[in-house]
Amino acid sequence: MTQTRDTIILPRAFPDHTQLPDSDGSFVKNFQEHSQSIFLTDSIGLVLQRLHPDGRYVIGQDCGIYWRETDPPEKGAEAPDWFYVPNVPADLDGQNRRSYVLWREYIAPQVVLELASGNGAEERDRTPLSQTQPGTKPGKFWVYEQIIRAPYYGIYGISDRSLEVYELLHGSYQPIPPNERGHYPIPELGVELGLWEGRYQNQSQVWLRWWDDQGNLLLIGDERAQRAEQSQREAIPRLLEMGLTPEQVAEALGLPLEDIQNQGEG
Repeated sequence: MTQTRDTIILPRAFPDHTQLPDSDGSFVKNFQEHSQSIFLTDSIGLVLQRLHPDGRYVIGQDCGIYWRETDPPEKGAEAPDWFYVPNVPADLDGQNRRSYVLWREYIAPQVVLELASGNGAEERDRTPLSQTQPGTKPGKFWVYEQIIRAPYYGIYGISDRSLEVYELLHGSYQPIPPNERGHYPIPELGVELGLWEGRYQNQSQVWLRWWDDQGNLLLIGDERAQRAEQSQREAIPRLLEMGLTPEQVAEALGLPLEDIQNQGEG
């Protein structure tokens, strides 16, 4: 009796972040976009460190979120200008992340932000995959809402200084009304998103910024350092009036003795 053995062909494994492109060849369309993304990351850093003392979170800036395997691969990805994913490791198997692959990690970004250089039509495009032509991509809004399913999606129009924020409710994005401060609350993070006019990295602009849920501005590193220095200098007269010597004040505040003496003489 002769037996035959059928050959079992296993399906090809879905690619991971090391096998997918980390760039589609595009470039930043506005000089503000790079600085704006850094600004957002810097100011919310302490909040995320408090929420994730184990360091399990990632922030992406113009990094691909792969949601569908396509040919070429870039057609199956969106690259938000800024996004935050909770409860995932900062690197994978000791390697820096090249992209965020949804079918490998299963955790959606909590917040996705797009900086619209044009009129925002691309960022508001709701065209579903079923209605796209061959070689084209579905609308960004539809992908974030129906596939990636990020709980919060924000669109900042750089040219007209407009901001709209959506929350995923019952399977679709609903616009969030601004609060009494003109900010958009994200309760899960204890923060609010809004617009702030000022100077950052040699640019005077209207910037997208974070506040805490009490309306206090979340400071970037330079601002925190400046505020700490100001508080130290404001403490000098009080400490001298308490009877401390200039040497003792200098040691307590970590300031040069000359600064203490000069302020005391003033």
